[in-house]
Amino acid sequence: MNVHAQPQAQSKVKPLSEAPERLHHYAFVIKDQEANRKFFEEILGIPLAATWCEVAYNASVKRDISYCHTFYPLADGGALAFFQYADNDVYEALRALRPEMGQHFSMKVTPKAYDELAKRIQGAGAPFRETDHGYCKSIYTASPDGLKLEFTIDAPDVEQINAMRLKDCHSELARWLAGDHRPNNHDRHGDTA
Repeated sequence: MNVHAQPQAQSKVKPLSEAPERLHHYAFVIKDQEANRKFFEEILGIPLAATWCEVAYNASVKRDISYCHTFYPLADGGALAFFQYADNDVYEALRALRPEMGQHFSMKVTPKAYDELAKRIQGAGAPFRETDHGYCKSIYTASPDGLKLEFTIDAPDVEQINAMRLKDCHSELARWLAGDHRPNNHDRHGDTA
């Protein structure tokens, strides 16, 4: 899905003169760096690229904390990043409270990588679910900390789909917020108009 296209006339907000170039990293708090490394490197095949060991003041817990920050690279130069804290009380204070309840991030992959990931995840006995959304097809899994990951391939006609959604993104949002909760994903839900 191309979310970088800017709506032409519907928004009254002046867009940033230059959109962010890419995601630099998306960071998560985890309990066990080694269990996480095994999942990302050995199961998913995404190698560890950097480990930073630091001590810094954290305003949330109001003291200096020791932590280990790891990075796993993505092809566009971005990365997935993970924090493990030396003290369990800091982990408890800063961890995601319910990562299994729907929060997730999605990474676009090639069809070849999609098939390989499906085999790797199922072969490891990790959580696995596949969904065809119409505009994309996705594999869902979860890390040892319960963080949901989605790997996605776009539909063959993704450019047409993106153009359609760009034209009606504001009106569809307004419709839904006003209480009309009918689906507009006709590929997934059939003709609902």
